[in-house]
Amino acid sequence: MCGVFMKGELMNENSISGSNLRSTADGIRALISYGLDKNLIGADDRVYASNLLIDVMRYEPSSVFSVMDLTANNDSRVMDLTANNDSRVTDLTADNDSRVMNLTADNNSSASDAQARSAPVYELEDILKYLLDDAVARGVTEDGTASRDLFDTRLMGCLTPRPSEVIRQFNELYKDSPQKATDYFYALSRDSDYIRTYRVKKDLKWITKTKYGDLDITVNLSKPEKDPKAIAAALTKKQDSYPKCLLCPENVGYAGRLDHPARETIRLIPLTLGGKQWYMQYSPYVYYNEHCIVLSGEHVPMKIDHDTFVRLLEFTKLFPHYTIGSNADLPIVGGSILTHEHFQGGRYTFAMARAGIREALSFAGYEDVTAGIVEWPMSVIRLDSDDPCRLTELADTILTSWRNYSDPSVDILAATPADCSSTEQIKNGASKPDAEHLSSAKQNFIPHNTITPIARRRGDMYELDLVLRNNRTTDEYPLGIFHPHNELHHIKKENIGLIEVMGLAVLPSRLLGEMEQLKKALRDGTDVSTIPAISSHAAWTEEIIDKHPELSYDYISSGKTSDDDIDKILRDEIGIVFSKVLEHCGVFKDTREGSDAFHRFTNSIRRISS
Repeated sequence: MCGVFMKGELMNENSISGSNLRSTADGIRALISYGLDKNLIGADDRVYASNLLIDVMRYEPSSVFSVMDLTANNDSRVMDLTANNDSRVTDLTADNDSRVMNLTADNNSSASDAQARSAPVYELEDILKYLLDDAVARGVTEDGTASRDLFDTRLMGCLTPRPSEVIRQFNELYKDSPQKATDYFYALSRDSDYIRTYRVKKDLKWITKTKYGDLDITVNLSKPEKDPKAIAAALTKKQDSYPKCLLCPENVGYAGRLDHPARETIRLIPLTLGGKQWYMQYSPYVYYNEHCIVLSGEHVPMKIDHDTFVRLLEFTKLFPHYTIGSNADLPIVGGSILTHEHFQGGRYTFAMARAGIREALSFAGYEDVTAGIVEWPMSVIRLDSDDPCRLTELADTILTSWRNYSDPSVDILAATPADCSSTEQIKNGASKPDAEHLSSAKQNFIPHNTITPIARRRGDMYELDLVLRNNRTTDEYPLGIFHPHNELHHIKKENIGLIEVMGLAVLPSRLLGEMEQLKKALRDGTDVSTIPAISSHAAWTEEIIDKHPELSYDYISSGKTSDDDIDKILRDEIGIVFSKVLEHCGVFKDTREGSDAFHRFTNSIRRISS
């Protein structure tokens, strides 16, 4: 732990060479050097930025302190965190087919980049840790994860360019190419530590082959698991704090508090979508390459309608190298934030985008739009056209049809009275809503049908995937009929939102420790049901052992099954559970009955469109 540094106590306040930071001045100079190296600040900003850091650190340097000798090319440059990748992390990028697991400590591209930059001395994580420890030791800030995150964000805010400068640079680069503009903005979001790369890279990532194609599986170690009921409750909670939520534009530059993260390093790019003010930022959790969030300038709830399709397709026109989609607008089938309208996108090819068409469709009056049912565990209609207006018209027709569609034979009800949600009650005489009921605020009906839409470009063509969703609950399925059922909750209980709908699992961090305990139980021959921390996996473990005899105690104890073998089997089986999660969320199952029901719905759309 660092001591208290006062004026005149340091032997050399301008030294940052060597393997260890030795003083507050060392830390400040190292951070300035980092800012220069990453082009967060220029040479003319050195003194200004160092004085901001001195103020934040409540530090009084001696008269010999200086940063004027620091340049972007000196030997004390900071290690690029992409140069050393954790061996467990899949490099989820768009340019390497997005599916190859990186099993080496140094991938080729990162290694060559590192060599071109000269030998590094300090990682950003080490610089910030040193300054945080120093600040805690001197009583400048409290200890604890939340307090430390607030404080190091304030430090990095001293280096992050002003919003107007970021917007100006983005717009200049956009004139040359949209990709150059997003490359700059994404690099800035990482270099400013808004995206804490050293945390995100700890997430576990792998690929599981399924009958639906290769699914991306991630175990999230940087974001807490959210309960579906808590997400729904947030919709009715009075919002009188500032900023109103994590997605409001007022977050830019906000210092944060213990229950709201600091946002001094976030920057937004203004966009006009559907004639309204929207903004683009990147997600601090980057579940995939260049994971961006596109948010409304107004704090309004999620809503899927005609304008949603317009905005999604306009975004793909602005950024044709990005996919973009929206979470649904109802609890259970929506994302973790329903209170602020937003989309999520990025430069990544998801498994759903690689899926083919199971069956072609045609809609009267829209013969110029190519349509079909996607070969996917969820119920997806894909539309393709070179005219985004035609896509929007047909998508809106399908949405309107789905909002009002019921088929009790497969548990689909468009809406139910507030005090009546079960199929049996409907069958036994409870009134069924009509279109007028659904559109009238005076009627006490709860809507259940909505859509999760995804837009992308394929060359000059525009493409929309419309994922049909229903959020109805029953006594048997209190979290949702078309939600992961109880037997899968040991792996996934959270809402299945946009990212997972597209085939990328975001699984809770608890699985890391639980799988280690499960592996130990398999090695020791211990009954999993007797271990409270992992007893929820007991039935699943029995199924896995029946499927993989090499996981039996006899095999493992004889040395025929290695730890790596166990890890691979567990990873694959977790991925298979995720494919079942998606199947549970599909409103029309991949069965003869489900196929017939899907046809009944698409036929109803044909009648409306004609």
